[in-house]
Amino acid sequence: MKKTFSWLILLLLVVSAAFAYWAFQPVLSAGSELKGGDFSIKAGSGVRSAARQIREGGVPMDPFMFEMLARLSGKANKLKAGSFEFEANETPIDLLTKIVNGEFSHASLAIIEGWTFQQMRNLIDAHPGLKHDTAGLSGKELMGKINPDYQMPEGLFFPDTYLFAKGSSDLQIFQQAHQSMLRHLDEAWKARNTSLPYKTAYEALTMASIIEKETGRASERSLIAAVFINRLKVGMLLQTDPTVIYGMGEQYKGKIRKIDLLTDTPYNTYTRAGLPPTPIALPGIASLSAAMNPEKSVSLYFVARGDGSSQFSDNLTEHNRAVNKYQR
Repeated sequence: MKKTFSWLILLLLVVSAAFAYWAFQPVLSAGSELKGGDFSIKAGSGVRSAARQIREGGVPMDPFMFEMLARLSGKANKLKAGSFEFEANETPIDLLTKIVNGEFSHASLAIIEGWTFQQMRNLIDAHPGLKHDTAGLSGKELMGKINPDYQMPEGLFFPDTYLFAKGSSDLQIFQQAHQSMLRHLDEAWKARNTSLPYKTAYEALTMASIIEKETGRASERSLIAAVFINRLKVGMLLQTDPTVIYGMGEQYKGKIRKIDLLTDTPYNTYTRAGLPPTPIALPGIASLSAAMNPEKSVSLYFVARGDGSSQFSDNLTEHNRAVNKYQR
């Protein structure tokens, strides 16, 4: 009897040692061609289901052994749902700790200054690391979920690089970018030159979006802002091509014709006075700042020189000379 008991103790010790050795050895062998990868655990999964999902996600680890490790360590009920990344040098105990601590794998996307909302949405809709909960929603429906105070989404999202846990809802990115824009807009509005002809911060945001699209050189941003502000003050048409292009939508094929300048749309600043009804792009901080605090200038015109810079003029005679020199 004692001999049998001793053998059982010895067997238990051997099994425990083997299990401990397994738990602290790297999941991937030194000669493995695998270098690591991602796996996901669905919400509501128990430890057995989670272990199976880890294996199905490409981690070459025995699900039963991982389940036993989680149970014996008292962490079976502490597993987090989400996407995780495993690396070649990680052990099963490392992976368990990562899952329990919620150390999710991350991805990022960059929204570029001057993009339209549609360009931003196309990027988000195509990102494989996001859960696409907003797919099929109209812009108005999307804003209803984010901020019902606005109906049109254009201009209301801040261009930046956003980091997120893989598998996150795309709604999270929209909410984060929107809140970031509201914060930057509020800061710029509070620091604005109060003599400017804006009734609301939204009007200033619209102006910032025009400045963003018109600026060829960053150093000229505040001068371009001054031209448009001066035009608003004296009641001149803004006559800015980017608004015409925005109003044309899919009809724009890369070139503006004379008929396009004469065709009225809510965004045609050659046919309608004042600012367009909404922003036309996503402006960055520099354009917000320029819209709120333009350079002191009496210029009413500018024309592209062809090298990315612009020639500014105070009157139509000077402007016509500049057009003849640089455009004709």
